[in-house]
Parts: sequence; structure tokens; C-alpha cells
Amino acid sequence: MKKRIFPILAIVYILVLSSPACSLESQSPSPDIAPTTTMITLTHTPTLEEVVIPATSSSDIAMFRANPAHTGVYAGPGPKQFNELVWKFKTDDRVYSSPAMSDGVVYFGSKDGNLYALDINTGQEKWKFKTDSQVWSSPAVLGGAVYFGSWDGYLYALDINTGREKWKFESDDAVSSSPAISDGVVYFGSWDRYLYALDINTGQEKWKFETGGEVGSSPTVSDGVVCIGSGDGYLYAVDIDTGQEKWKFKTNDWVESSPAVSDGVVYFGSSDGYLYAVDINNGQEKWKFHTGGFVGSSPVVSDGVVYFGSVDGYLYALDINTGQEQWRFKTDGGVYSSPVVSDGVVYFGSFDGNLYALK
Repeated sequence: MKKRIFPILAIVYILVLSSPACSLESQSPSPDIAPTTTMITLTHTPTLEEVVIPATSSSDIAMFRANPAHTGVYAGPGPKQFNELVWKFKTDDRVYSSPAMSDGVVYFGSKDGNLYALDINTGQEKWKFKTDSQVWSSPAVLGGAVYFGSWDGYLYALDINTGREKWKFESDDAVSSSPAISDGVVYFGSWDRYLYALDINTGQEKWKFETGGEVGSSPTVSDGVVCIGSGDGYLYAVDIDTGQEKWKFKTNDWVESSPAVSDGVVYFGSSDGYLYAVDINNGQEKWKFHTGGFVGSSPVVSDGVVYFGSVDGYLYALDINTGQEQWRFKTDGGVYSSPVVSDGVVYFGSFDGNLYALK
């Protein structure tokens, strides 16, 4: 497997929402805004009556951006205040992986090469699994297993109770892409330029699709296609059954943002500074919106509005039909965090060190 210096950095915030997973993506900020801590911090104020977390079972999927379509919307209500530290957990290096929460356990990776499983109430370690390189991929949990990638080139499937390996699949380069699961298939990208589809039970390859650049974007599954971005500047739509290209859409720079799909439209950002809205059936552009910096943030779509961040320091809210700006919110740092929405509140982080909750 080729070794590569990975140029993308991110910050992870744990949002305690009434859904099994919440997440962010990763790309390269300037060194002066890179994170310096390795501590995971969970804060809490609302009572159990204020925040109802539905019971989950092994049949529930916890994955990056909430669901295979990556809409980023979670059942409410979410917490309205953060001011009391409940627990914190120290790893041996930075944490870029976004956590997945299921059945009272939070799963996440660290640059120290481990995937961790912690008790969500106490922060106590249940187990950890060591890979041969950094773990930036955000895990997905389903059916008694947790799935994630590592810079060692493998996608892993572990038993959620013991942390023991069920299977692993080797690509030819780093796997920072967060897996998406749909109908018994695990989809993920690799820096070897391929999008892969694997059988969820065996790890056997069903098909792979070659792009023209490294794939750090996380795949989105909707309407019979898998959409994923690539370092060649394209967003690709691939047939889920055959692995054949349906269409591709060209931007002017790297597509690291993971797309969101809603009502037949794909929304995604590019390092060229635009957020794009593209028809999922034919790849035709519906509209695009220009920001003052690259867009690595993965968008969230809720109630007719698409929310996303830009390294220009703003969180934007746009009309999904026209791309017209509804409002913007300024922070004191770049917004690479991927926002989530719950019960009328949009949550996101900024490189200024704050976690924000906006109406």
C-alpha cells in the first residue's frame, strides 16, 4: 500500500442529540487554526425530560450525517444549553473522527490509530481496537458491528461487544472516507481513487469504481445511486447495482464535502468556494452559491433550507429551490464543521473554538 502525507485537518465536536450519530468532515486549515487538544468533552445541562433520546437497537443504523442520504437531520429535541462538564476522555493524539452513538456506547477514531468504544454516560472505555495507522474515518454501526476506515488502507468490521475483528478489506491507500450502509452493502472511498461496495456480512467486494483523484469524501446513497466527490474536482453518481457511472459533475477544485440528497437534488461543496445543487437523475446544475472560502463542510437540508459552512468563517442558510441566501452567521474562525439540525436548531463548530446553536 502506498504511503501518503494526508493534507486535511478537522475538529470534532460531540453533539448530544436524540439520534445515534452526529458528525463533521475534514480538510486542511492553516496551521494557526489547527486543533491542539486531544480531549473529547461532553457537556450537559438539560434534564432527561428536556432531552429524550430514543431507545436504539442493534437494527438501528448509526452513521455519518444520520442516514444514507446524509441529510444531517436528527429527531428532536436537541439540547438548548451547554455549560456543565459531564466527562472527558483522553486519547494519545488528535481526534478528527466524528462519533457514532448506539445502545449507550459512543464510537470514534483517533490519530493515535485506535477506534474507541466508550460508555456514553460515564466516558469509561469499554474497549479499543488498534490499527496500523491513523483513524480519521467516522464509524457506522449496524447489526452488532462497527465499520470504519484507517490510513493503513483497510476498512474494518468489528464486533461491537468485544471490539474483535470480524473482517477487514484492503484498498491500496489510506481510507479517511466514512462508510455509508444501505441494503446490506457498505460503501466507502479510498485515496487509491476508488469507490468500493462491499457485502456487509463478509467484506467481499461487490464492485469498485475508479475516479480521477483521491477520494476523501464520504459516499451518499439515495435514489438508486451512490454520490461521492473526488480530488479530481468531480462529483460522481454511480449505479448501486452495477457500479457503473450514471453521470459526473465538474467543479473547479477538490470535492471533499460529502453530499446530501433531498427530493431528487444533490447538495455539496467544493474547494472552489461554491455550494452546488445538482439534479440526481441527470447531473444538471440547478444553482450554485459562491462563498469567500473553500467549502469542505457537508451540508444539511431541513424544511426548505440548506445549511453549510465555509472557511470564510460563515454559516450560510440558503433556499433549497433557488439558492438565494436566507441569512448568514459570522464566527471568528473558519467553519469546516458539518452542521446538523434538530428541532429547529442548527448546531455547528468553528475554528474559533466554539460550538454554536442557532435558531
